[in-house]
Amino acid sequence: MLRTIYIEIARLLDHLRSPALLLARLAVAYGFYEPAMMKWADISATANWFDSIGIPLPTLNAYMAATTEITGVVLLTLGLFTRLISLPMIVVMIVAILTVHLPHGFSAGENGFEIPLYYMLFLLIFVSHGAGRFSLDYLLFKDDQ
Repeated sequence: MLRTIYIEIARLLDHLRSPALLLARLAVAYGFYEPAMMKWADISATANWFDSIGIPLPTLNAYMAATTEITGVVLLTLGLFTRLISLPMIVVMIVAILTVHLPHGFSAGENGFEIPLYYMLFLLIFVSHGAGRFSLDYLLFKDDQ
C-alpha cells in the first residue's frame, strides 16, 4: 500500500518537472547575465584582471568566458541547445572556483565557492535532464528527458 501511494504521488509530481526546469533555467540565466555584461562592458579590464590572477592567455580567455556566459544566458532562457551550452558553462564555473573562489573557502558571504558550485549543480541537472517541455529543445527535438 505504501508503495502504491508513493508511486502515485511521484507520478503526480512528475508534472512539475518542466515548470521546475524552466524556473531553474531562468534563474541560472539571470545569475550569469550581470557577470557576462560586466565582462563585455570592459573586456580589456576583464583581460587585465584575468592576467592578475594568473589565467593564461588572458585576453583570449576573457573573450571566451564572456562569450560563453552571454551565449548561455540566451540559450538557457530560450531552452535551446540546453544540454550542450551547459557543458562549457560548467567549465567556466570550474575555472571560477579554482582561480577566484576556492581560496576563500565555501561560504558565499566570504566570496567562497558556494554560489558557483550551486550554478554548476544546476547546469549538471540541465545536462542530465534537458530543458523540459517549456523550451525550444522540446519544440524542435522533443527533448524533455
